[in-house]
Amino acid sequence: MIEEIKQLVIETCNSDANYHGKTAGTHHIPQVVEFSIKLAKKLDADIEIVEIAAWLHDYAAVLNNDWFEDHHIHGAKLAQELLRKYNYPEEKIEIVADAIQNHRGSKPGNHKTVESKILASADAMAHIIDAYELLHYAYAVKKLGPEEGADWVARKIERSWNKMMPEAKDMVRDRYEAIKLVLSLRNR
Repeated sequence: MIEEIKQLVIETCNSDANYHGKTAGTHHIPQVVEFSIKLAKKLDADIEIVEIAAWLHDYAAVLNNDWFEDHHIHGAKLAQELLRKYNYPEEKIEIVADAIQNHRGSKPGNHKTVESKILASADAMAHIIDAYELLHYAYAVKKLGPEEGADWVARKIERSWNKMMPEAKDMVRDRYEAIKLVLSLRNR
């Protein structure tokens, strides 16, 4: 099941209809999966649940750009529908959906489970580790100017840092400090 979900997400990311670019499937989402699994192992959480939630957390945004602003809501519903087709246990479906619905830094949610906290943190960790991907997104996809793009990335990095659990911050603190330094140089 997880392999089929992974293939579905990657195919959707590689689609020409994906406004956000193919790097979501080659960089961001796989990194979120990796960090989710690492945190789940560290915190004794359900690895299967966080892996599924990580693969599906941005699925709605790449599937339909009109859903971008509310992709956390649409993504939770899509995950429920998809997982029910696999006869995945309903109690686990609800944990996956809750994690997806609450993963965004710009739309703070109410984390009911450690798996939800893990997904939000892993998403944030990927933003910090892959800050050059955010820069690419700001300039190539959003078509922002130099200052506007740098400001957008700086705000995204700060939101990401603020939504992370302490265990996640410990894992990416050096990268966070480095990107903050680089972004601050433009103001000198």
